[in-house]
Amino acid sequence: MSSEQQPAKAVDAVFVESEKVPDGTPITKGYDFDNGINYEELFKSYATTGFQATHISRAVDQINQMLNWRLSQEPIEADETDEFKDPEVRKNTKCTIFLGYTSNLISSGLREVFRFLVKHNMVSCIVTTAGGVEEDFIKCLGPTYMGEFSYKGETLRKKGLNRIGNLLVPNDNYCKFEDWIMPILDQMLKEQKEDNVIWSPSKFIHRLGKEINNEDSVYYWAYKNNIPVFCPAVTDGSLGDMIFFHSYRNPGLIMDIAQDIRKINSMAVRAKKSGIIILGGGVIKHHIANANLMRNGADYSVYINTANEFDGSDAGASPDEAVSWGKIRLNAHPVKVCCEATTIFPFIVAQTFAKYYFEHKDEFQKEEEQKN
Repeated sequence: MSSEQQPAKAVDAVFVESEKVPDGTPITKGYDFDNGINYEELFKSYATTGFQATHISRAVDQINQMLNWRLSQEPIEADETDEFKDPEVRKNTKCTIFLGYTSNLISSGLREVFRFLVKHNMVSCIVTTAGGVEEDFIKCLGPTYMGEFSYKGETLRKKGLNRIGNLLVPNDNYCKFEDWIMPILDQMLKEQKEDNVIWSPSKFIHRLGKEINNEDSVYYWAYKNNIPVFCPAVTDGSLGDMIFFHSYRNPGLIMDIAQDIRKINSMAVRAKKSGIIILGGGVIKHHIANANLMRNGADYSVYINTANEFDGSDAGASPDEAVSWGKIRLNAHPVKVCCEATTIFPFIVAQTFAKYYFEHKDEFQKEEEQKN
């Protein structure tokens, strides 16, 4: 008896002939631990591991391009100004790097990572939320503690403990914050009335960085290095609470947001090359991307967040959506890493900013000495 013939339709479906894969296409391959523990090689292997590991590798590449770019690498444009025709100026003109992060990340241990970047003048500006500002100062006044996601809100409320994920902030810390900031607001109002100072959120944060005078603070170093910190939602947090209470105790303080939108948009317009690194979503993500619209898009872009794009929110929007708006350039190679930022950003910094700093430490120290 002859064997039953294979169904031709099934054979055709299963054994579809492959086209030749283009020469040079990387082969999927992970790290071989038989070679021992070598973190440098482990990180390199991410490029061919696949999934989000490969996106992490691409994010590292994007940030390293931001750090290594100089205007001297580009041909002189026909309409270039005399200032930027000077070879020395071109050699020292770097990529403008916009760093954005949400408030929960300052509450976490990423605060120390951000402080490293700002202390060593490795970013051009910061965009964050009110919580992303106040929690830095509050940590100078009292610690944030480790807790659990499972702690019950009712129990914590009765104990005067505020939960941020699996972190705990004693409510007394906010009382200390009020005691610290109210005299500063009084003085700012005095300067507004007597010296015609027009405050903006970035000027406000600059002043707070000066007043905290604590090297643990991200914004102390932003003040020292004159790195602007933009906070378009400055009233959406304890800072807003303090401004609210102050408006009854000593009314009249004015915060001008027009100054800051002009300032951040002008930074983007003037940038010879622009790079954006955005951790999280919401207002910080859009504020940076929209500023870069003013220059027809960022050249380098890294998003790190866990938001999905199916609901049409900007938080989850892919970099390609930003390309459609002109917020990322048409010829850019943007990367979105779908990962919770505390998990991966320290590793990315280790392979980019930190490595760059220690390779050029003498140059950084010279710059810091010249400033001082």
